[in-house]
Amino acid sequence: MARFLEYQGKEWLSKAGIPVPKGRSAATPEEAKQAAEWIGGPVAVKGQVQAGGRGKAGIVKLVNTPEEAASAAAEILAKTVKGLPVRQVLVEEKLDIKKEFYVSLVINGAREARSPMVMFSTEGGMDIESVLEEKIIKMFVNPVNGLQTYDGVDLASQAGIPAKDLSKFASFFAKLSQTYKKYDCQTLEINPLIMTGNGELICADCKMEIDNSSVSRHPEFGIKIARDLPGEPTELDYIGWSIEETDARGTGFLMNMGYDEVSPYHIGYHPIGGGSAMMGLDVLNQVGLKPANYADTSGNPVGSKIYRVAKCVLSQPNIDGYLLGGFMMANQEQWHHAHAIVKVLREILPTQKPGLPCVLLLCGNREDESLEILRTGLADLMTPDGPGKRIEIYGKEHVTDTKFIGERLLALSQEYRAEKDARKVG
Repeated sequence: MARFLEYQGKEWLSKAGIPVPKGRSAATPEEAKQAAEWIGGPVAVKGQVQAGGRGKAGIVKLVNTPEEAASAAAEILAKTVKGLPVRQVLVEEKLDIKKEFYVSLVINGAREARSPMVMFSTEGGMDIESVLEEKIIKMFVNPVNGLQTYDGVDLASQAGIPAKDLSKFASFFAKLSQTYKKYDCQTLEINPLIMTGNGELICADCKMEIDNSSVSRHPEFGIKIARDLPGEPTELDYIGWSIEETDARGTGFLMNMGYDEVSPYHIGYHPIGGGSAMMGLDVLNQVGLKPANYADTSGNPVGSKIYRVAKCVLSQPNIDGYLLGGFMMANQEQWHHAHAIVKVLREILPTQKPGLPCVLLLCGNREDESLEILRTGLADLMTPDGPGKRIEIYGKEHVTDTKFIGERLLALSQEYRAEKDARKVG
């Protein structure tokens, strides 16, 4: 799902006529100070990251003056939460909180439902998983007509909302449902929904996630990658998305998974098919190798699309090996993979990554021809002193022998790293 940060979601809620606190995003302490001056009173300074538990992480602070807002922003913008750097803060008015509620709209994919569902609880301000089941009121929403005002009255009444406030809550629920449908949301969560001292309902927080398949219908959102990502898009993510976006012939998926200082070896990972990908990830983990990326070229893509994915995978800096993981008997014609891999390795190994371990497992339709293309096309690189001396090619005899493939890749990666380290010392 394409996710919005809190301040972005609130901007779209506001445009839909749903009440949110007066606020403004800021990328510097000075901007935070200016925002606090514009608001004119005590404010909350809230770090903007795609991660929960922001309060516990120390990136939500209540302050009284613009100067304090600037100081709080400086502290928050220097933090990293769950590996994600804080690049912006939301500065918004401090609310007069009388009561906190929880409300969300999600897709219920259960067989008996297959429709949006609204959840409402009078226990707001905490994770919904922490709320007792009997405190959460659930209602299926008609996907055509949405949640009507009378449905909202029923929902609020079941939750124990006083009669004098039923109309207010029902109107809010109906408008939130309309917004959910208008923006093609997958999830729209307000936690907490605040009732202020004067009885207003205001969205104090907002989690908005848009259905990836609908992004093309909403150019106003400015979403560049309609894909789930663990953090901010990297250059590799943008390139990978462009491959799939501009060529619909088969799958050519590519996504960055990042580096860490714990894993000793990082592998450029190029699986073929989703089930095959899971088997390959499992074996990499078992032998202590970390995939630097996730990819997939299945559904019978053309050679040019496979080439683009493989080129991106192999072009990543600091990888210690490359795995073409065809851990399945694919019915697609594998010679497209063979031609693409030969072209990429001939371009990259001689000048950019000589000696890089490349374990190529390819099996399925046209397997014999495909393996012959690999062996013939790479033969001059695979000499004992050649740039492809660590290329190993396997077929169906090892299609389920993941342990063997993993151990070969690990041994070659260790050898490659030792050779590089020796060159540095020399």
